Amino acid sequence: MFGVAAVVLVAGLLVYAFKSIKPPPPKICGSPNGPPVESPRIKLTDGRHLSYRERGVSKEKSNYKIILVHGFDSSKDIYLPLTQEVMEELGVYILTFDRAGYGESDPNPKRTVKSEAFDIQELADQLNLGPKFYVIGVSIGTYSIWACLKYIPHRLAGVTLVVPVINFWWPSFPRKLSEEVFRKQLKRDKVKLTIAHHFPALLYWWMTQKWFPYSSIMQRHPILFNKRDLETIQQMPQVPNPDEHKVRQQGVYESLHRDMIVHFCKWEFDPMELKNPFPNNEASVFLWEGHNDKLVPFELQRYVAKKLPWIHYHEVADGGHLLIHERAACEAIFRQLLLGEEPCI
Repeated sequence: MFGVAAVVLVAGLLVYAFKSIKPPPPKICGSPNGPPVESPRIKLTDGRHLSYRERGVSKEKSNYKIILVHGFDSSKDIYLPLTQEVMEELGVYILTFDRAGYGESDPNPKRTVKSEAFDIQELADQLNLGPKFYVIGVSIGTYSIWACLKYIPHRLAGVTLVVPVINFWWPSFPRKLSEEVFRKQLKRDKVKLTIAHHFPALLYWWMTQKWFPYSSIMQRHPILFNKRDLETIQQMPQVPNPDEHKVRQQGVYESLHRDMIVHFCKWEFDPMELKNPFPNNEASVFLWEGHNDKLVPFELQRYVAKKLPWIHYHEVADGGHLLIHERAACEAIFRQLLLGEEPCI
């Protein structure tokens, strides 16, 4: 009798464990049980759809065409504090899109760092952006930009990485340095990043279990934001985003969790071994970092800039992680990329 009970108990635990680690299927936009499609989309060659949004001046009248890549838990509706007057002065057309699994873009179960670059290239081609275009990436969305520098450098007119999230396992980092910085992370984040890198199949379980703190960014830990970030957050609600609820509407796994797995996995290349995509100074690559960024350690960012001297590195002394959402910083980022103006913040 006890033997049968033990077998039933073990079987029950196994079923529970399987259900805990297996994410539910995504709710695909436009499918019978999925959210509706309400934004313009393109259809990629592999059959997936990418949803997009256009801002600024029209493509036909623009001096510059930019594809801006949103970060974690964000979307094509990312808050950009650029006034219409500034965009018209610059003559800039800005294209944002929902990365795979976010918002109204179809998930990509085969998503890799490399696939992101070709999503961007196909988006640019289908929307007739021309042979070259600018790219800006924000936070974890910058792995798409590193991929562009690796796989489609001939398509780039200029590049900016804004507070790019670091992968602690990039091979070129000195082990002592990366481990020293890694130890400074909150315990919950060290566990999360370790699982994403070494045991990705368990990430859904870790991010949805209720026993332990699982992620500082998802749980809005106050340690994440410095004084400047908090001031920015207080200003942002003044600009309502009616589509904010769409960010995770297809499921957290194919949006948030897949993002972490792709970024913190073993990459197909080492960013610090990239060659200068503009050897004749025909364009530039810029990198913005906040010295007080609580999510992205400046020590590792400085090392990246040292290894890649062709990157123009700008560190904001009291800056945090939300530079792209500050009016002065956002405008300075665009002016530097497009006009070569030196930032004064």
